[in-house]
Parts: sequence; structure tokens; C-alpha cells
Amino acid sequence: MAKTQKQISKKEAIIKAQNLCAYQEKCEADIRQKLYAWKTNPKDIDNIIEQLINDQFIDDQRFAISFAKEKFRFNRWGKIKIEYALKQKRIGIEFISKAIQGISENDYDSVLLNELNKKYLLLKESDEYTIKSKLIRYALSKGYENGKVFDMVSKVIENNKKDFIK
Repeated sequence: MAKTQKQISKKEAIIKAQNLCAYQEKCEADIRQKLYAWKTNPKDIDNIIEQLINDQFIDDQRFAISFAKEKFRFNRWGKIKIEYALKQKRIGIEFISKAIQGISENDYDSVLLNELNKKYLLLKESDEYTIKSKLIRYALSKGYENGKVFDMVSKVIENNKKDFIK
């Protein structure tokens, strides 16, 4: 038999949300979703969110910067994928721009090249065209920009020309 969750008070919801925000950076959309899941009175949700913002538990700009750094550093996501994920969380475009600008271009290029080299080593094909298309698809799926992907794939192919069967 499924247990129905009882509605929690405004005070309980604030304390739970503060604890959640103190543990890990959260955006307004994440907390709003949690408040609904906790069966918080819908009339209280806007007030709770406002209080959390005023007490600096929620800061969408801080969240966007943290999210972008984390997804780039640990998941090796490209800027397009990061931007899309932040839009899904209803983060403002100005915060998204700042977050993406915070990623060093040198680090970005280096990570993409490294990811492509690792992927290249895993590929079993010997046909240059097939390898090139698989590397391009892989990098695009990680959220990297077309032009950058084509340039980097060309570098990887050029650096490994000796491996191809003529």
C-alpha cells in the first residue's frame, strides 16, 4: 500500500530547503520542484523561495557558474550542452553567459582534444572517414561547437595518419 505524504509546514519546508541548499548549490527551479514534492502549501512556496533568495541560500548566478564549472570539469561537457542544461533549469540567459565565459578557452580546447584522443584510441575501425565521423558525432554529443569539433578532429586525424590503411 502506497504511503501518502502529509503536507509539511512552511517552517519545516524552509528548514529542509536551507539544509538542502547548504549541502549543495541549488537553483530556484530545483527548490521549487522540491517544495511541491514535499507537499508544501502552494500559497507558501513563493514566500519560501523569496526568503531563501534574501538569505542567500539560492542564487541562480552562483548556481550557474558552479554548474558550468562542474559539468565541464567532471563530465567534460561542451558549452552547448551546459547552456541547454541551464536553460532547462530556467536560469536567465545573462547568468548562463557569465557561467560559460568562466570556462577558460585553453582548458576548453585541451579537454576537447584530450577527449577526442581517448575516443580515437577506443575505436577499432581503420577507415579514416568512419573514424572521423565517429569522432565528430562523439564530440557533438558532448555539446561542443561544430567549428571547434571539426578543427580538433582534423588535428587528431592528422596526428594519427600513420594508423590508417591506405
